[in-house]
Amino acid sequence: MIAHATEDVSRVCEALDFFLSGAGVRDGSKLIEEFQAEGHHGNPITILSVQLKRKADCLSFARFVRENFSEEDIAKLREEMPERLDDDQVFHLRFDKQAAYLQQVKLTNSSDAITAKVKIETYPKNREKAGAIVEELFG
Repeated sequence: MIAHATEDVSRVCEALDFFLSGAGVRDGSKLIEEFQAEGHHGNPITILSVQLKRKADCLSFARFVRENFSEEDIAKLREEMPERLDDDQVFHLRFDKQAAYLQQVKLTNSSDAITAKVKIETYPKNREKAGAIVEELFG
């Protein structure tokens, strides 16, 4: 997620931490990494990143998101599931940053969002099985 120069980084961190604490991730705010970068037009930006590696944290995150979606977002996600799952079996989600700051889970198409990439592992690699797992987790 990107915090633009016009945004308060601590508020953007709060929005991100909403997902981590809501999912019950232990020490979630400590997992947030900050990187300083320069935007396309030379503007300073802060990139905030979290990687959940424990299966329990990943499942808790998915459960938290699913339980807090509106019916409208569930319907939208079901419709878009095939397009959101790429060839590497990564499921892509974008959450509204402002809504997250207000303690709400809401999908968005905006590029100014909290992005989540959920890697779905199947052995052997199988898109159909990955799609079924995504539907089980988020649908």
